Amino acid sequence: MTTATLGPSRLKLVGLLGALCTLGPLSIDMYLPAFPAMARELGTTAPQIQLSLTTFIIGLALGQLVVGPISDAVGRRKPLLIGLTAYVVFSLMAAIAPTALALASIRFAQAFGVAAGFVVATAVARDMFSGMAMAKFMSMLMLVNGLGPVIAPVLGGQVLRLTSWRGTFLVLAVIGTVLLIVLAMALPETHPAEKRVPANLKGTLRTFGRLLSDRYFVGYALAASFALGSLFAYVSGASFVLQNVFGLTPQQFSLVFGVNSAGILLAGSLNTWLTGRIMPRTLLTAGLAMATAGGLGLLTAGLAGGNLLAFLPPLFLLTTSVGVLLPNAATLAMNRHPESAGSASALLGVLQFLAGGLVAPLVGAAGTGSVIPMATVMFSLTIAALLAFTILTRGDRGITNDPTPNTIPEAATGVAPH
Repeated sequence: MTTATLGPSRLKLVGLLGALCTLGPLSIDMYLPAFPAMARELGTTAPQIQLSLTTFIIGLALGQLVVGPISDAVGRRKPLLIGLTAYVVFSLMAAIAPTALALASIRFAQAFGVAAGFVVATAVARDMFSGMAMAKFMSMLMLVNGLGPVIAPVLGGQVLRLTSWRGTFLVLAVIGTVLLIVLAMALPETHPAEKRVPANLKGTLRTFGRLLSDRYFVGYALAASFALGSLFAYVSGASFVLQNVFGLTPQQFSLVFGVNSAGILLAGSLNTWLTGRIMPRTLLTAGLAMATAGGLGLLTAGLAGGNLLAFLPPLFLLTTSVGVLLPNAATLAMNRHPESAGSASALLGVLQFLAGGLVAPLVGAAGTGSVIPMATVMFSLTIAALLAFTILTRGDRGITNDPTPNTIPEAATGVAPH
């Protein structure tokens, strides 16, 4: 398929890329309600079960390092379709994993398919838009992406009513297959041949070095990474804390998780409406303030020995902040490097998911019999995000109103602009 054979509208493009992005939350969140049951069935401990989450997140990070430069060299479609095919295969393998260690290894490989999706979705957005147009598009993309965390735990809880945790991976394989078919038919190539850069190790390292030498890019990337790390601490520990400490059933846990994820969706809706009215840097500041306040509330509730009702409101505030924080941090970082969108997207994803991968086992190692370890990790990371933003991006004006924002380019639509 050439770029001239398909001309997606902006709404259709948001739907395609948003559906692609939901594969990550589905892959992470769907099996969370089964963590305690998995530990019992496989005869292992909570940290060993959480290892399958850690290896998946690390796989996401490393996969993006590989896919990003490749997508800059050969285009967006080929890496995406190969990655999704691998995702389906390893999802089927995860369903028959005999041990926790085998599952962790398979999840590492499975993550490379999701990594291709993350890289391509962000790179396509940068191929097509810049400035405030990109800010608005990224906000819309986050809004659709927010459906994944809302649906995943609820769907996972219902799947567990019908089958074991292994059934969740079969469902993921089906979802991956559907996405592969739809995207193969509907997603155009947005990175034309004349803009591609041959992939080689020296050039890739030079590109990553240039990105890392930009303190503004690093500041925005670290702010997003630490904030996402806080969210992953919640994702990793919540099933044990809510079920073992507060006594919720897997279905009740799924409901709480779904409500918190709905907060991300609502915040994304508000962010979409505010984008263009308020600058992305200001919105990012507000999101970081929300996250910090939520983290402080969580730690305070934990130290005070609060019950579930004292714990849930600050948890909702922190998770909700992601709907405002992440799209604006990504927009501000990506807007600085249009010439290497794939590599910039990859590095942004690597930093985010490495933070998540390193954080996930900390909660289990510190103990799952109390709220305090999870609350401490989450609060510490929100402070780190605020400091990275404040110190490293000081002096950056961010994105200003552009009287001639980019729209979908002629190469992607096959229609000459009027």
